Parts: sequence; structure tokens; C-alpha cells
Amino acid sequence: MAHLGSRRRRALALPAGLALTASLGFLPAGAATAAPVDDVLAAVQADGPKLSYVVNVKGGHGTAKSVKKAIAKAGGTVVMSYDQIGVIVVHSQNPDFATTIRGVRGVASAGATRTAPLAPSADMAIESERPLTADEAKASAAVASSGQDPLEPLQWDLPAIKADKAHQKTLGSDKVTVAVIDTGVDDTHPDLAPNFDREASVSCVGGVPNTADGAWRPGPTESDHGTHVAGTIAAAKNGVGVTGVAPGVKVSGIKVSQPDGFFYTEAVVCGFVWAAEHGVDVTNNSYYTDPWLFNCKNDADQKALVEAVSRATRYAEGKGAVNVAAAGNSRMDLAADELTDTTSPNDTTPVERVINPRECLDIPTQIPGVVTVSALGAKGLKASYSNYGDGVIDISAPGGDSTRYQTPDAPAVDGRILSTVPGGYGYKAGTSMASPHVAGVAALIKSTHPYAPPALVKGLLYAQADDTACTNPYDIDGNGTVDAVCEGDERDNGFYGTGVTDALDAVRR
Repeated sequence: MAHLGSRRRRALALPAGLALTASLGFLPAGAATAAPVDDVLAAVQADGPKLSYVVNVKGGHGTAKSVKKAIAKAGGTVVMSYDQIGVIVVHSQNPDFATTIRGVRGVASAGATRTAPLAPSADMAIESERPLTADEAKASAAVASSGQDPLEPLQWDLPAIKADKAHQKTLGSDKVTVAVIDTGVDDTHPDLAPNFDREASVSCVGGVPNTADGAWRPGPTESDHGTHVAGTIAAAKNGVGVTGVAPGVKVSGIKVSQPDGFFYTEAVVCGFVWAAEHGVDVTNNSYYTDPWLFNCKNDADQKALVEAVSRATRYAEGKGAVNVAAAGNSRMDLAADELTDTTSPNDTTPVERVINPRECLDIPTQIPGVVTVSALGAKGLKASYSNYGDGVIDISAPGGDSTRYQTPDAPAVDGRILSTVPGGYGYKAGTSMASPHVAGVAALIKSTHPYAPPALVKGLLYAQADDTACTNPYDIDGNGTVDAVCEGDERDNGFYGTGVTDALDAVRR
């Protein structure tokens, strides 16, 4: 079974000959009703677990001011107020805080961002799927051409999207920045340091920007996931290690995961707002927002989380950013009439529920306007683990798969994606690894068309993708049983969306 952290981060552990499935998460809707405010405020309790909340405000600054007063009366403490989008992050030990504040004039929605109390947690960082071996590195360097970085022969994913040919035309513009909203980025890595944008980097853990030097880096026991993602996007073409899809653009790190690996709403909101206000052109989001994989709009808490993250993504796009996200690793048809989840809330005790994926959203990937990416293996087929769904998947890109299912051509030796990790290089697989390929291509489009707004960048991204017809029957393990059914036509379908992302077309004017 895949590690819990890998499910959150859209990456999978794929031991030799085996592709693992990651489960998804939800919980039964617990409807909360608003009580008369004056009655409840008269006797505020403060003996419950300390939880974090988002309060979404209607109207402008004047409304927010009055809501903040009500928050205090209801036993809440404002941690951060994103007045730009009307989202307030609050801590409270009043068990009735959410119910109370929903009844306040000017509040659109409010909900707890977690089911576990605020407290230090044990580390549950994702395990590196496989480090690069010294022998592989030596063999790769021996066959690398004069125009390649020494490990590039092992990167089958670059020619799969024609990035190698794109690099002959341009490496991308250093005026373009891609923000990796993730577990943190090690900017001291020799393949990342040349392209790192410190001004656009921050830690948003807890929902409050921390601009201390290096705050964006993963701690020594924390996940290397974000560093791997950053390398796929923009590892420098500098004669060292690997090459990114857009090795001439800038990359920043926006750390939003806690030491135990959870990506909570307040941190995700902070990440998008920070990106919006620091000149970021593309954001990459290879995670889902904990503790629910699907957030149901008929649940008052989950509805508030959807609204808060939706406001943040819209704000970032309004400021010029294209938001790209991983589709998930559970082999689920996100266009199905119903899905069963048994793993949420993932920060306390999961409860099984059946949900409608049209009403219960995986955020941020299913938020309107976000580019949703499915994963491919080395043979160009939908990866064994990748989620899919007609009308849900926008585009596809290499994310890796087991060599048992999709073996790369030599000299590549591993069906997963090779990229940067603190202290070296390693292989990972997942839609986590597919999303940064698309983010890199979007950065190349922005480099070619520097004044293009997000809508045009996305339009070009889809129009330039290589049409890929459905794979039916899809029997990825060859056991005679159909593993998934692809719906749609060659130009747009549930497995590949508008097709495989194309880096070469991205740099053609």
C-alpha cells in the first residue's frame, strides 16, 4: 500500500515490477446550522480542541472589520486576514465557533480546516522512491552528447514531450517564474540554485507568510517531494545533473506542508495569494488539500474550504498566474456518477462515504480554471495509477510508471521520473511528476508570449498538445481484465484530455 504522505502529494512508490494505488479521502456530511448570534455569543466556550478555521467574508474591508469583531466575541483569534480575497484564518477552542460565526452578518461560509487539534506532529514524510545509483550516473554521463547534461540520457520524459528539441530553440526566459507550492524546495541544490527566485519564495505553513531566509526549504526530516518537482520544471542546463523542461526560467518555493506532511487550507490559500502578489507566472500544485480528498458542498465545513481555495486560485489567475495541478493517483474515474472513499478525514479517523464527484471536489485540481493533469508512462499510455475522467482531465504528461507495465527505451533504465532531491537525484512516479511537466511547458509558452494573459496561455497549452486517442481496451497489466474505460474522442478524452503536452510547439512563435 502506498505511504500516506505519497497520497497527499500525488506521488507514488513504485517498486520494481509493481505499480501501487493511492486511495482518496472524504467524510460524511455533518451539516451545521447557524444559531442566533447574540444568544450564542453570550456564553462562549473555550474548552474544546484548538482548531484552525477559514472564515469567508462577503463584501469589502468594512464587512471584514465587523466580522473580525464577531470572531473575537465568538472565542476566535485572527491569525491572518487575506482581505484581498475576503478569507480570514482563525484559531479557536470554542467547539461551537463555526456554527456561531456562520450566523454573523457578512459571513459567506466558515469551516474547520482540519479534524485534528493544532499540535506538533510526528514526521510522516514521503520516502524517496529510489535514489540514482553511482553506476547509473556514470553510464549516463558516458553516453551523454555534447549538448546534454550528464544525467539527461536517463530522462526519457524530455523527448516524450519534445523538450529536448525545444531547448535547441530556447531554454525559456529568466523573466518567467514558476512557483512550486509544495513541501519546500532546496534552493542550495546545484541544479536549482542558478534559477531560484528568492523574492517569490516563502513558507506558508500555518497560513502566515514566513519570509525568513531559507524558510521555504524542507527540514532535514521533511519530504523531498517539492525539490523533485522543482527540478522537473527548471533544473538548469549547466553541465550538472539533470535538465528541466524549462531550464532557463526561474523557480520559487512556496512551502505549504506541515512537518507531518499535511497540506491544510490556510497554508494553500496563503500560497496562492503569495504567488499572486510576487509576480509568479505559473503555479504547480502536486498535492490535495487535507484532510478531505473530496470536499462536499453540502457539508458546511467542506464548503468553506472549497470557497477559500477557489477564491485564492481565482485571485492568482487574476494577477496573471496559470495554476496547474495533479489529477491524483487512485485510478478513479473523476467523471463517474459516484465514488467511494474510505480514507478521510486523513488526520483523525477515516469514515467510508459515497460521494458525487461533481458536487464533492478534490481541491485545488477540480476547481474551475485550474489545469488538471493526468500521468503517462514511458510508452505514452495512461499510467497505471493515474486518475482520469472525460471533461475533468485537461492535458497529460509523463509521470512515470512501473517498468513492468511501461519500459523506457535505452539508455533510460527506470520507468519513473528522474529529478533533483536534496543532496542528489532520485526517481519518483505519480501525477505529482506529470503536473510539473505541464507547468514547465506553460512557462515556455509564457516565455514565447510574455504579454499573454492566463486564458491565452492555457488556450495555447491545450491547442498545442498532441492529440492522443483513447486507449481501449485498457489492460495495463495484461491480465485480460479491463482496468479502466476511456471516454471521449481523439481531441479530448478522459485519459489524455486535449493530448500530451508539447514543449516544442510552445517555443514556436
